[in-house]
Amino acid sequence: MDVLIPTCDRPGALAVTLTGLLSQDMVLRIVVSDQGDRDARAVPEVMAVSRVLEAQGHTVVWFRHLPRRGLAEQRAFLLSQAEAPQALFLDDDVILTPHALAPLRATLKAERCGFVGYGLIGLSFRDDERPHEQELTCWEGPVQPERVTPDSPAWLRHRLHNAANLYHVGKKVSGHKRYRVAWIGGCVLYDVGALRAVGGFSFWRDLPEHHCGEDVLAQLRVMARFGGCGLLPSCAYHQELPTTVRDRRVDAARVLSL
Repeated sequence: MDVLIPTCDRPGALAVTLTGLLSQDMVLRIVVSDQGDRDARAVPEVMAVSRVLEAQGHTVVWFRHLPRRGLAEQRAFLLSQAEAPQALFLDDDVILTPHALAPLRATLKAERCGFVGYGLIGLSFRDDERPHEQELTCWEGPVQPERVTPDSPAWLRHRLHNAANLYHVGKKVSGHKRYRVAWIGGCVLYDVGALRAVGGFSFWRDLPEHHCGEDVLAQLRVMARFGGCGLLPSCAYHQELPTTVRDRRVDAARVLSL
């Protein structure tokens, strides 16, 4: 499995994210695309984890990918580096629990869909119970293609991924549950062929440098043709750092067609 990580000026968070890959059940090829003002490889904590990953048999590939042309272009570059049939797009501020990746890989293989992912849990909201946002619709049969748009009723599913909703819902389920999503941010395993078949992130040329929602648009396109799902319980936690995407006036999922 390839793990594709975009990063920009968050070396501490990146070190934590990389550490989470140490306790997985497979050999990984990890590709980091760094667009920070400072090279993350110059930070001792980052390189220490990288050395341990390599000592365990993983491959770590580093790129200084500049100049910045926006998040969609950054993801398009990472996708161009993918060599494995499955690739995990992992944000640089995610904590994975041990053995988190094996269920994603098994589900993607069994369902033969376009993607499967973990919604991120923000544990600072652990005591914030939100029943009105915790509607869960599980897949009872095989995952099927599904057309979701920002104006469709299914878009409201994104509320399940707010705050610590997945933490609360996950405690009520047994085994691994596949569920219907609007989209998933931060930790998504793709069938690389499916993602490339819908154009990947090549739409970056149609967006200004400052935008958001590029991961959402790519998932909507994959889901419409190949299907996609979330997996419970989630094994991915958000570090809850301030966003690096401050200008959100252009939302790719709303300004470009599905």
